[in-house]
Amino acid sequence: MDVKFMRAALSEAQKAEKLGETPVGAVIVQNGRVIARGYNKREIKKNALMHAEIIAIDKACRKLGGWRLPECDIYVTLEPCPMCTGAIIQARINNVYFGAYDKKSGCLGSVCDLSEILPHKISFCGGIMQEECESIIKKFFKKLRKREK
Repeated sequence: MDVKFMRAALSEAQKAEKLGETPVGAVIVQNGRVIARGYNKREIKKNALMHAEIIAIDKACRKLGGWRLPECDIYVTLEPCPMCTGAIIQARINNVYFGAYDKKSGCLGSVCDLSEILPHKISFCGGIMQEECESIIKKFFKKLRKREK
């Protein structure tokens, strides 16, 4: 685990925030090098699949030329949801490092742990730069609630 990669994921989250998207960012790392980046684009793409992790996985698969992502780790600012956790497992990513826990839909320990029931086993570690990762999301939703009033 390397904090510089979580900082890179936070940088991606900031891109999402500037576009009015929920500020979640992800980077995929292979052999100590970022090979793919992603941030949420659900609103601008009008597509439920456009989560940061899915975008990063798609880019990494294209770069490496296959659906398996050997010797890869993913850093994401928010605990992955069921869809993203499934995609991470299907892509055979080794390790997941995330910042903020997601008590509503996190599937690496908060709501459930999909890594225990699906066949490919992954390792994960949450709470990395947790305050920074939580802060960007909390500020985003606070602004959003103010606009809705």
